[in-house]
Amino acid sequence: MERKKRDDNGAAGPAQVAGTPLLESGSMPASTREPGPTDPLVALADRCVQCGLCLPACPTYGLERNEAESPRGRIALARAWALETLDPTATGDAHLDHCLGCRSCEAVCPAGVKYGALLAAARERQRKRRPAGWRTRLLEGLVTRPALLAAALGLYRTLHAALPSRWRPVPRPPRGPVRPAAINESSRVALFTGCVAKPYETGVRDAVVRLCGALGVAVAEPNGQGCCGSLHAHAGNNADAARLAERNRTAFARAETVLTLASGCHESVSQSLSSSTRTIDALEFLAERLAQAPDTLRWRTTDETIALHLPCTQRNVVRSVPAMRRLLAAVPGLRVIELDSGFGCCGAAGLQMIEDPERAAQFREPLLRSLDASGATRLLSANIGCRLHLGNGTTIPVQHPLEFLAGCLDPESSPHPGASDA
Repeated sequence: MERKKRDDNGAAGPAQVAGTPLLESGSMPASTREPGPTDPLVALADRCVQCGLCLPACPTYGLERNEAESPRGRIALARAWALETLDPTATGDAHLDHCLGCRSCEAVCPAGVKYGALLAAARERQRKRRPAGWRTRLLEGLVTRPALLAAALGLYRTLHAALPSRWRPVPRPPRGPVRPAAINESSRVALFTGCVAKPYETGVRDAVVRLCGALGVAVAEPNGQGCCGSLHAHAGNNADAARLAERNRTAFARAETVLTLASGCHESVSQSLSSSTRTIDALEFLAERLAQAPDTLRWRTTDETIALHLPCTQRNVVRSVPAMRRLLAAVPGLRVIELDSGFGCCGAAGLQMIEDPERAAQFREPLLRSLDASGATRLLSANIGCRLHLGNGTTIPVQHPLEFLAGCLDPESSPHPGASDA
């Protein structure tokens, strides 16, 4: 299988740091009190040694070339707010808002700074003093109410063609009803289906059931599960994120293994479930099973060039990229081009593609140009948010890698005559 090499360093190297102040004009520090030794945010920030090695990996720094738009700058800002040595301002809030939460900085940090945890803590405090906007509150409410969300997306599908482009932040949901959950109480392997993904990922869920069945594994979709809460946590709404986590913990109480499809949901699902439950990306689960029985799945020759997008969460958090590459490499005749243009992130970033579509499009545009130049007939991405964002900017089909792989199966590989519950 042919593959274009990818630069793992992401964005280009750092340029001279712009001197944009963090304070509004005329603003003065609130106080100079001594650091609180028990403040967890300050403790997280103090692990940063200010070396700047994170700057080349940061998409927002790559776009702006502004120190305040870098992880190092945001860490200093959050620490100053926590110590009350700096007044919160609209300018400072904007710098924190712009962070995509990609955690590329965390992946390259030599000091082991837990930037994801720091960002969540900083945004939680930010939200307490500055209420979320109406779009954030509306979307957070929708994804926690499945019936209302289904009705809203159904209406959106009906009106999609008539809406102005600025009111079409995501592609039109596919036709047809959402497939009912395949309840199998005896199965120890369960599938997390999410919220917005339900109408968009019917084909992906069918693909997982088919691929797992070909490997002798039965998959359950338990009732009672819902949104993972990552959108809420990303926006500083940790209280609602915790309530959603509890609901999923109850829904998956009987599962020994839970498969995730969206890399952006994976960590929230993993943290919400019992420590005795293994949470694993479905791509990695299938690659493991296939390694144990390499002749189980047979692939038909696929003479096609596809483009592969690597979501930030898949690279930096879930780390299932090697497993995905192995699965795609097994398909004879397939040519894979990994898109590596731009700033290291597509810009979807949870709700940012909806709250700030123009800025999100700036991160997406280099990837779309690279896609057009690649000659690929379809684009694969393992995160629902990335697929919706990228799909809204191209006419090329955008799929989850598992849906594509299921289509490459030789008919003799599926279904397995005796799928087990292991």
